[in-house]
Amino acid sequence: MCQSCSSSGLNRREFLATAGAFGAAAFVSRAMAAEPATLPALPWAKMDKKPARVMVAFLYPPADVVNEGKMEDGWAPHHWFTWPGNQFEPEQQERKFAGKIQGIADTLGMTVEFQPGGIYQEAKVKQFIEAAKAAKPDAVFVVNFWNSLSKWAHQMATEPGAPTAIVYHSVGSNHQLPPEPLRKAEGLYYIHSIENWDEIERGLIAVNARVKLAQSRLLCITGSAKTVSRVNQKTLDTEIVMAPAEEFNAMFDSIADDDALVAAAMEFKKNARQVMDVTDKYFIDAMRAHRAVEQMLARYGADAITIQCLMLKHRKPCVSFALNNGALVPCGCEADLNASLTMMLGRWLLNRGGFQHNPEFDTSENRYFASHCTCTWKLHGPKGPSQEYLVRPFFHQLPKTAALDVQWTPGDEVLLTRFERTKDTLFGWTGKVIESPTSPPTGGCATRVLVEIDKLDDVCEAYGGPHPILYAASRSDARRLKAFAKMYRLTLEGNI
Repeated sequence: MCQSCSSSGLNRREFLATAGAFGAAAFVSRAMAAEPATLPALPWAKMDKKPARVMVAFLYPPADVVNEGKMEDGWAPHHWFTWPGNQFEPEQQERKFAGKIQGIADTLGMTVEFQPGGIYQEAKVKQFIEAAKAAKPDAVFVVNFWNSLSKWAHQMATEPGAPTAIVYHSVGSNHQLPPEPLRKAEGLYYIHSIENWDEIERGLIAVNARVKLAQSRLLCITGSAKTVSRVNQKTLDTEIVMAPAEEFNAMFDSIADDDALVAAAMEFKKNARQVMDVTDKYFIDAMRAHRAVEQMLARYGADAITIQCLMLKHRKPCVSFALNNGALVPCGCEADLNASLTMMLGRWLLNRGGFQHNPEFDTSENRYFASHCTCTWKLHGPKGPSQEYLVRPFFHQLPKTAALDVQWTPGDEVLLTRFERTKDTLFGWTGKVIESPTSPPTGGCATRVLVEIDKLDDVCEAYGGPHPILYAASRSDARRLKAFAKMYRLTLEGNI
């Protein structure tokens, strides 16, 4: 939880004073849009969640068109099948690809609109472009099965003005180097591969994540101002609501220790592998905080929450945040908007909760050390296995409120990431868990995990600021960040 490792150079007291001002309206007005003149009355309804829409088209000529010399390319007089050649069977390939794309879209809850038949005429290309301009889909997806049609694939992907595009170009349907305008186009995910369904899935997951984030609301409880604003429209476009801390405190104080709340507290205690110096009173307070968090989310129709939580004394929501993150309701500590937005992005890209933490570095062994107090024990999503956890007191001040010491699995692959909205940058490093070190000999905070970062000679070159997010995610999963960054024009830094 300690912020003293922040690169700001401030001591703890100075940092906390600065953070309080930083989290209020002055910060919002600098980074995001202005507060609307009139705020709606509470409670607020959740934002509508409409499915992402993708228009899909296939580029290739039927065999009889080529045989009759009617193909609109330079090979037509020769009745010539350029790459992929006359044995590729594009109609069958289209059916296979369409089935796979539809299956992925169905799993994600997306809408895909397939254009009929293979496109091979310039007039049909222009027709598709105009149709896409009118339909305004969330993405255009062009599958190109013909070497000489790459220019049209680029036009169909870029000219409709959709927020992003995917172009799949099967290996063997091109000749020599892949087209540079497709490989290097901004906001376009170019896949040149052999039946790479994983890459197609990554592209569609990115589209779905961006749409869901633009339909989400993050509640930030800090300071005294109440404002509404949005993140940069070109990136996540998430709505952010600032609400005063007094609301959360009053909500907590109004909650009685009823039978259901006490039972939930004792169930949480029973499931811990060990309880270290935490009395039942603080287990019950943890569930009061959880109920207060749930009620604040409902009051503001929010999909995620972050709270300036360091000095809340017995009201600290550490356990609530662990519960919610495991259930895919992103919760971020200390009113850190970038960390919370990263967790919202991870919820949709990775379908699991992450561990917001502060980093430390074992420079002798070149290892990364992550430590904080709100780690979920459902690291692999709501339906995945549960990690063992201990309950121990919050490390930094009295009272001895409950905090989680979650045990990570040695050898598990991990992803370290953080989104920086003012820089339009996404950081990402892959690695693997070494162990969850005990305390002592290590310090830090309640959950501690030691990681080996891939392909990094100096571990201090990994993200060194406060509150990156650590996910139990494979290196294959991590490539979803790469797809998202490419499609939505973010700078990607790290080793992915």
